Amino acid sequence: MAKTQLNVRVDETTAEAARQRALQRGMSVNRYIEELVKQDAGEVGRTFVEAASDFMKQYESVFAEEFGEFGAGDGSGKGAGEDKDTGTGRAGKR
Repeated sequence: MAKTQLNVRVDETTAEAARQRALQRGMSVNRYIEELVKQDAGEVGRTFVEAASDFMKQYESVFAEEFGEFGAGDGSGKGAGEDKDTGTGRAGKR
């Protein structure tokens, strides 16, 4: 992705805080500010959710085989292996 230069004026206390935070995280001030803006814009969260969704789609059959079809659409909110009336699991305990 192409980068665009952005000049920002802040007071010295804010500038020093940005420098210190970036140093603590092992990144440049530019990268630190870029990450803050992405977080604020929700891009990082969306990326995580999309990756988690892709992971679950990819391994859905593996999870279903290992743990059963949890929340299989009966509307009960109970997972596979749970008694729909008592809410107890396979071992009979909750």
